[in-house]
Amino acid sequence: MSESAQLQKLIIEGIQEKKGRAITIVDMSRIDTAATSQFIIAEGTSSMHVSSIADSIREYVLENGKIKPYNYDGYTNSEWIVIDYGNILVHVFIPETRHRYNLEELWSDASITRIPDLD
Repeated sequence: MSESAQLQKLIIEGIQEKKGRAITIVDMSRIDTAATSQFIIAEGTSSMHVSSIADSIREYVLENGKIKPYNYDGYTNSEWIVIDYGNILVHVFIPETRHRYNLEELWSDASITRIPDLD
């Protein structure tokens, strides 16, 4: 398994640990103008849930993959937290904010994969 595929797997497992929902992988690796090769987008039910999911991702990836993010932001209001792993940017939203920014539609020329919710 490639390093990127392993990181993607760990991020998704970190999201699922805290029951994050509506996980979507936006693969932009074939888009020349994209700043990163992949978005992983998920949502929580509240700002507290969003911050809990983001914490879980960071802790899970560090514990199981020994990988720290380059940066992260959005904990102030926890409506949209982004975690930067270089070639993968993770976006965790509350539903209203996710709907407003609609990143999947913004990058509609990318390959989009939806991960079924665990429950």
